[in-house]
Amino acid sequence: MSKFDLRTPFDRLWENKDPFAEVFALEGEEFRNVKNRRTFRIGIGGEGFFVKIHRGVGWGEILKNLFQFKLPVTGAGNEYRALDKLNRLGVATMETAAFGERNCNPAAKESFLITRELTNVCSLEELAASGGISGVFKLKLIRALAESAGKMHRAGINHRDCYICHYLYHRDLPEVRLSVIDLHRAQIRKKVPRRYLVKDVAGLLFSSFDVPLSRRDIFRFIRIYSQCGIREELAKKRGFYRAVYRAALKLYVKEFKRLPLHDPFAEK
Repeated sequence: MSKFDLRTPFDRLWENKDPFAEVFALEGEEFRNVKNRRTFRIGIGGEGFFVKIHRGVGWGEILKNLFQFKLPVTGAGNEYRALDKLNRLGVATMETAAFGERNCNPAAKESFLITRELTNVCSLEELAASGGISGVFKLKLIRALAESAGKMHRAGINHRDCYICHYLYHRDLPEVRLSVIDLHRAQIRKKVPRRYLVKDVAGLLFSSFDVPLSRRDIFRFIRIYSQCGIREELAKKRGFYRAVYRAALKLYVKEFKRLPLHDPFAEK
């Protein structure tokens, strides 16, 4: 059984053709090529597109993930559905140009996702490394990040790779906009479980330790993210934010084998 969602220009280019045969024949600038997943860029009519092709992961990979208490990613469907929901919510992200999926067997499922290229952007991580985050601009970035993550989580979506490198800053817009990308491991439920909220928010904090941020910056993020006054939010969810901080610190020490240089909550 096959499922397709072809939009401009692929609805016209692949009319009366097998989309899988067409996508497998595409070639372009390669960004990732691992065992079961390939990502590359193509150009059509002066416009750029990113193509992600997922092939069957096999039962061995699925069982390995399950034994590690992880939900396996078996195709592009998660990202396709997450992008659709985020776009409907008005959360800045990528735009789907084409999607296809075939074979109900999760171990042998094949799928693809093509998204329009976001132009004149840089990752929030790159922006931070350049030293270009300060003053009013930093406050606007914190607001944009908190609003994006908050809307995503309240909609029942958790990212699972929620780091500032996966937020793209649009350099050519008059307003500050951050687009969330790389949602291939995203999950969608009616409500995000606490452990996945902790993981996502901790990922943002972990990847922001070197910005640097002040306590006031962190509290500003929490207030906007939660849509609640900071005193009220911390009174209700102090344990949650403590868990976020511990998880972020653990990630940082594991990655860099040292404590962060700009920890806003470190004892002075």
